[in-house]
Amino acid sequence: MENVGWLTAIFVGGFAGWLAGKLMDMRFGIFMNVVIGIVGSVIANAILRRFDIFVAGDWLGYLITSFIGGCILLFFAKLVRK
Repeated sequence: MENVGWLTAIFVGGFAGWLAGKLMDMRFGIFMNVVIGIVGSVIANAILRRFDIFVAGDWLGYLITSFIGGCILLFFAKLVRK
């Protein structure tokens, strides 16, 4: 994800976090959406690299990995909440 700037990472991460929250039926504020998207991207990249899968380094690849990682993160958050 070296090709994505920090400002793009915030906007795309926020959008991915919002989408993941909608899918997983969990609502958060703007700041938490950004955090979920960015942390989710790190989680998804770690998992995908473990299986030798590399996603394109543009904003769309960042959106996809952030969304996947955000869903994984929120899934485990739901398990902990119950």
